[in-house]
Amino acid sequence: MDNFQIETAQNVNIQQNVAGIGERIAAYLIDGVIWIGYIIAAIFILGAIGGIDDDQWGVMMLLSLPLVLYHLLWETFWNGKTPGKRVMNIRVARLDGTQPRFSNYLVRWLLRVIDISLASGGIAVVLILMRGKGQRLGDMAAGTTVISERKRVSFNQTTYVEIPEDYKAQYPQVTVFDDAEMQKIKTVYSDARRGANHNVIVKLSEKVASVMGVTPQEKPLQFIAKVIKDYNYFTQQ
Repeated sequence: MDNFQIETAQNVNIQQNVAGIGERIAAYLIDGVIWIGYIIAAIFILGAIGGIDDDQWGVMMLLSLPLVLYHLLWETFWNGKTPGKRVMNIRVARLDGTQPRFSNYLVRWLLRVIDISLASGGIAVVLILMRGKGQRLGDMAAGTTVISERKRVSFNQTTYVEIPEDYKAQYPQVTVFDDAEMQKIKTVYSDARRGANHNVIVKLSEKVASVMGVTPQEKPLQFIAKVIKDYNYFTQQ
């Protein structure tokens, strides 16, 4: 899954998760099912009025408008989403972090003819896979992309750390902590180490040792690192 960082006009950095190609294809297929359902309903309506003759082509054109304008209308009035995108929890967004305007939606809709319709989606798939920001031709022209709104948790946001197969744990007392508590310990430790805040690590070490009821044999920095690894060792058994 690709991601990119944008900086808003207020100098606030925002990390965006680009929607995966699988998510976008799934959303397209869901919208396609809705299209088919609408077409079936339109056929029934036309059958009820006796079919199409020279005087009823206006009715046919009117019934086809929702299909032609499907993506443009849904994305414009539903915060960058179609029903398919809503199910997949993805939406259209501008690269600069602001809400897309109608002109952005219009440009990417107009270029659907090249991106998707003419090449059966082939051009769109190739461009999305090649570009790190998940843009098809319409997105490049409109300055947009499709992002995922699903919350993704990285290893840095969990208690997980890699430990070697021959690892020897020293503190079985770490099991007094649960995952939430250990994650908090890991976060405080990581932030303090990154900021070279030794006093925080010392206080954290004292608190952790007190709860565990142990006397550390290591220095505070090494002790907390050992505790985190031991927690993974004992909870992964």
